[in-house]
Amino acid sequence: MRVDKFLKNSRVIKRRTVAKEACDQNRVTVNDRPAKAGTDVEPGDVIHIEFGNSSITLKVVAVPESVRKEDAAGMYEVLE
Repeated sequence: MRVDKFLKNSRVIKRRTVAKEACDQNRVTVNDRPAKAGTDVEPGDVIHIEFGNSSITLKVVAVPESVRKEDAAGMYEVLE
């Protein structure tokens, strides 16, 4: 699954266009490499996102094509 779609489906970022813009501005890395919006993510990958003054590091646990709102938090675990 594309990283921008994963961030939207997991509800880490509310809109896919915002996730794409974050990737375009080099604020998202996957396994310590700058990620473009089309970068594929798989279970076990580590995603780091820079938000203004803060940042978050996530480990991908599952990559379902569609997910309900209640199950979105199960797609990742927060590392930092």
